Amino acid sequence: MTNRIFCTLLGLAVLVAFVPSDALAAEDLKVIKGEIEALKKGQKAIQRQLGEIQRLIRSGGRATRPAPPKNVVVKVEGEFFKGDVNAPVTVVEYSDFECPFCARFFRQTLPEIEKNYIKTGKVKFVYKDYPLVRIHKKAFKAAEAAQCAGDQGKYWEMHDTIFKNKKAMAEKDLHAHAKMIGLDEVKFMACLNGGGKKAGVREDIAEAVKAGIRGTPTFLIGLTEPGKSTVKTVRRIRGAQPYPRFKAIIDQLLASKKKK
Repeated sequence: MTNRIFCTLLGLAVLVAFVPSDALAAEDLKVIKGEIEALKKGQKAIQRQLGEIQRLIRSGGRATRPAPPKNVVVKVEGEFFKGDVNAPVTVVEYSDFECPFCARFFRQTLPEIEKNYIKTGKVKFVYKDYPLVRIHKKAFKAAEAAQCAGDQGKYWEMHDTIFKNKKAMAEKDLHAHAKMIGLDEVKFMACLNGGGKKAGVREDIAEAVKAGIRGTPTFLIGLTEPGKSTVKTVRRIRGAQPYPRFKAIIDQLLASKKKK
């Protein structure tokens, strides 16, 4: 293909060089020059693709991605959380209300973490919004709805209701959820339609991107430092992993806390 592009370029160059200028209209010259530029760009694109193929061959066919940053510091002050504010371990979940894997974690793994670690004062569980808006069109508005419910002290009630009713996330459904959990419907809808929670959701998204998070759910886990507005996370779990995976990491961090 590269040879064919080269021959085409050569032929056009010869045409421009040897055909008398009065035999070619200005418009024709413009078209030919445009075609030459387009072919040059096409050749460069092919060269880039060949270079990528060569890199893949050298790496054994595995596409290489930059490793996510380690020891990510995330904001926890002012975020919605479960558990003791000064629990020794902090787990931060980046999640999407429309994500089926996030729903699986909510159903299968979170109850065990809550029973054994959150309610016993060992884990502070922080929820952050990372709606993948390109594929989940309703997730952003659902995130806003949960935060609006939080203004009335019922964040987790809305959080749980949305995950339990994943096929009901249209605005009318969110309104129905608000009514069901006992919110002031007028205040809730004013909040939801006013867009005041958009900035907070976008802040969570920006933080997730900076932390190198590419999918949901993703969990960043670290030791709590009482009185601090941030937590330095040292471990990362990707996806709806089973409870034993979380247990192993949490227990390891709790043991390291005791040693200190």
